[in-house]
Amino acid sequence: MSADPVFPPSDPPSPCIGVCVINPQTQVCDGCFRALDEIAAWWDYSPDQKHRVLAKVDERLKRIMSGTFFD
Repeated sequence: MSADPVFPPSDPPSPCIGVCVINPQTQVCDGCFRALDEIAAWWDYSPDQKHRVLAKVDERLKRIMSGTFFD
């Protein structure tokens, strides 16, 4: 029996919420938690790359909220 076919991930929307301020301490946007290079390249990224950025964003947010971002 063959495995299910692997479909490319859907193209996720930008996480931008219109609060476009790069925090001088974290160097990520206070609105979407992406780094400046990730924001600039978002529209050129493949869906896979976008999903990887979103995973980094989730991890950054957890670290910022827990106070361990600079550890």
